[in-house]
Amino acid sequence: TLVGWEYTPTPNGANLHRIVLSPTTPAIAKTFLPYSSNDSGNPEDLWKWLAETEAKTGANFISIPHNSNISKGRMFATVDYDGRPLTAEYARLRAAFEPIAEVTQIKGTSETHPDLSPADEFAEFEFFKVLIEGRQGADITPTAAPGDYVRAALKTGLEIERRLGVNPYKLGMIGSTDSHSGLASAEEDNFMGKFAYDSVPEMKDHKLGGLVSGWDMSASGLAAVWARENTREEIFAAMKRREVFGTTGPRIAVRFFGGFGFAPEDAAARDLAAVGYAKGVPMGGDLTAATAAPSFLVQAVKDPESANLDRVQIVKGWLGSDGQAREKVYDVAWSGERAIGADGKLPPVGDTVDRATASYKNSIGAAELSTVWTDPEFDAKESAFYYVRVLEIPTPRNSLYDSVAMQKAPPNGYPATIQERAYTSPIWYSPPRN
Repeated sequence: TLVGWEYTPTPNGANLHRIVLSPTTPAIAKTFLPYSSNDSGNPEDLWKWLAETEAKTGANFISIPHNSNISKGRMFATVDYDGRPLTAEYARLRAAFEPIAEVTQIKGTSETHPDLSPADEFAEFEFFKVLIEGRQGADITPTAAPGDYVRAALKTGLEIERRLGVNPYKLGMIGSTDSHSGLASAEEDNFMGKFAYDSVPEMKDHKLGGLVSGWDMSASGLAAVWARENTREEIFAAMKRREVFGTTGPRIAVRFFGGFGFAPEDAAARDLAAVGYAKGVPMGGDLTAATAAPSFLVQAVKDPESANLDRVQIVKGWLGSDGQAREKVYDVAWSGERAIGADGKLPPVGDTVDRATASYKNSIGAAELSTVWTDPEFDAKESAFYYVRVLEIPTPRNSLYDSVAMQKAPPNGYPATIQERAYTSPIWYSPPRN
């Protein structure tokens, strides 16, 4: 286990919560009290306290933003807590303590939103319907803002780096549960809810504060870490270097490397990870000054107790010559004999879900997908990031399992199926500085 606590400022209903983690020893942990939002609601004060406590005690810390999707655009803003323009000092301090962010959990997805990524056909996925201040009785629906979502934050980080020379939003990605029941269940068919009261199907339609029911919660997610060994120190070190990924619940295993020397046959290597480390950098790493387009080695392996894989995608963000960040999603590996059509889209994988029994078949999809992909639109003068998103075939959502268990019609307003997914930390490319 790691020493940790939650820092929970919610100014005017904007969720600015963080999870603080440290690999320190019990003896050192006894020398300080956790810094809380009672001390200050300004996250910059938290980071300053972490820096001071590191210097005093020798402990190390990271702060992980979570539930940015309900932050009213403030989690990854272009101004500080008090509304002032960001400075290089602020960016350096934040980057030092916040190398990763949570992209999926019980209260929904924080990757992106259709309003921010209209060309992404899989952007509409597990949204949380109300802000935290809605618990006081106001039905307040979040409005998607760039400061709420990690993909937009990655793009904003490129823009800020051009101005300040420092990227405060160089973020790896993990998942978490955020269960308040002590039951960390992220499986759709074994979802125990967020609170004790919604841990059984019969109570899922009970609305907290009259607004949010158990079916509004997502059976998500998990944090995955590529650590050199299973120790506090090495797990923490992997988080610091962003060699991490998140899933919405399944134990999908994903490898992602970037470099300039990968060959197509590397995707079939018996020890793919060894090839990746030898020829490139892993997820969370950096590529610099190129004369040719980078290539990326990707491997995704299904959870042996979950569904087959539909596809592997690479999400690219880049900074154009006009100073504006853009994005594009590429399908790079997929199951079956499908082909990308004239519209640039890959046909759906299909759907084996039986709505009457809340079951599915692994008769479609693949157990493993791997490839080497080279960016076809690379510009060596443009800063960029690349991350992997892996999709499973459609499977029943937790709300469908509940309706079948209770022998009732599925609740209105909730999809019968979802496509579980994994998200890796990005790999960044930086052009030579002038």
